[in-house]
Amino acid sequence: MPADTSLHTTVDCDVLVIGSGAAGLSTAVTAAWHGKKVIVVEKDPVFGGATAWSGGWMWVPCNPLAQRAGIIEDRSLPRTYLEHELGERFDPVMIDAFLEAAPHMVSFFERHTALQFSDGNAIADIHGDTPGAGTGGRSVIAAPYNAREVGKLLKRLRKTMRETSFMGMPIMVGKDLAAFLTLTRSWRSLLHVTKRFSRHLLDLALNGRAMHLVNGVALVARLAKSAEDLGVLLWESAPASELIHENNRVAGAVVQTRNGPVKIRARHAVVLAAGGFPNDIERRKALFPRTPTGNEHLALPPLSANGDGLRLGESVGGRMADDLLSPVAWAPVSRVPYMDGTFGHFPHIIERGKPGIIGVLANGKRFVNEAGGYYDYVSAMVAAAPGEEVASWLICSHAFQRRYGLGISRPFPLPVEPFVRSGYLKKGDTLEALAQACGIDPQGLSTTVEQYNRHARNGEDPLFGRGSTPYNRKQGDALHGPNPCVAPIEKGPFYAVKVEPGCFGTFAGLKTNEHAQVLDEQRQPIAGLYAVGTDMASIMGGHYPAGGINLGPAATFGYIAGRHIAGATAYE
Repeated sequence: MPADTSLHTTVDCDVLVIGSGAAGLSTAVTAAWHGKKVIVVEKDPVFGGATAWSGGWMWVPCNPLAQRAGIIEDRSLPRTYLEHELGERFDPVMIDAFLEAAPHMVSFFERHTALQFSDGNAIADIHGDTPGAGTGGRSVIAAPYNAREVGKLLKRLRKTMRETSFMGMPIMVGKDLAAFLTLTRSWRSLLHVTKRFSRHLLDLALNGRAMHLVNGVALVARLAKSAEDLGVLLWESAPASELIHENNRVAGAVVQTRNGPVKIRARHAVVLAAGGFPNDIERRKALFPRTPTGNEHLALPPLSANGDGLRLGESVGGRMADDLLSPVAWAPVSRVPYMDGTFGHFPHIIERGKPGIIGVLANGKRFVNEAGGYYDYVSAMVAAAPGEEVASWLICSHAFQRRYGLGISRPFPLPVEPFVRSGYLKKGDTLEALAQACGIDPQGLSTTVEQYNRHARNGEDPLFGRGSTPYNRKQGDALHGPNPCVAPIEKGPFYAVKVEPGCFGTFAGLKTNEHAQVLDEQRQPIAGLYAVGTDMASIMGGHYPAGGINLGPAATFGYIAGRHIAGATAYE
């Protein structure tokens, strides 16, 4: 924060952005590049929001990285996919705005900022049997970043999520992660892991943190560096407490700082990008299914993402979308106990598609294609779980755990027993013993595994068709055949981890138009107010058709908002 803030009660700018995830920072960078004076205020003492704890993937159809690789497709193909996926919630105006701007967003950041990308050209859309589904070329991620490039700003950025890193070292999805999962089966993988980990230990010794940034932390670092380079003022520990509404427009906000409240007057716009409401207990209670107290949910975003932006928008006439299929971007999550008595949240993204694991309910029955999307796993669990508690158990053998890991318990050579002792994992020499340890119906589990194994020995899953789509197979093990997603569960001891509903964020945000302007009850733009990221109602209508459908639209509508505020017309 600028040193002279304490001397003034009022600060002027062109654009005030509330929140510092991908959506807020992309807005700030775009507006600043177009010549606007921008201030970003962040509630937490570090920048990055939920984006810094994410995998960092963005769904961006027809992006330039894919085109340079020879993956050329007409915009009508992803549009067709979304038409079929979203059904009655397909909004052609919003979808077309996204599909048109998204490739330009990537090009803009590539050409003019520190944000560079790596491709996800091998990543397929989740539902491969839907017309228009892509088999690759629709995903990008921030390229790995040397933290030394960030300079002094690094100390003000959120670190990687504790549960998804190893000793603070983030692992990039793709070749990096594949090397860690195959280090006992490939000398090349072992060499890669040895180099990565040795370098990380040196960085810890010299700098106290990871210096090879990947995934969400790389995205935030590149955007924050771009913002700083363009003269954007970045204020941390500065929550916005109210909007200034004058002359029928939003003209700024009151921000609480270490030196007291400051009025920030924004000549052109205020942009809400505060991260939705994943940790707003009362709103969760009101909107989430099967969440009677609001506490039956393991949200992954930081606790500060608790609906501040939505409340600010509603205070001046903004309206929440109430017609979405789901208000929440589900993720399967397990509760991680720590020695100090606290708990963490681990997202089950990687191991569910590997061969030799199944998910069962308390009755011992499978309920979903485990290799499918994380959103689909939890949606099915919420719909099918018997009784009051919504939960499932991921079940595997000792050999599976040693090869792939189970939840936060890492594969060989790291030990598994500490996670059994802590209660995170349940263990049984037999399936019946495991079922009793978990509170699962023993006969139900035995019958399920017997039926599953009968077909799994041949690489088949007639019940749910596991391994039948490109997305499924990508989640599996390419070294395992004939089906990379299916293997029997036969030899004990057996392990289980309890999985509960959690989320990467929320879908139900403020209603906006195609320029990201917040709409009032008459669906008219509220002058001077924009919403992006999860403060903006999801353009996917509460559906989850592909990985990266949170961050892709977040960065794109941040870009759209920044351009609209600046009055830009032709793409750069």
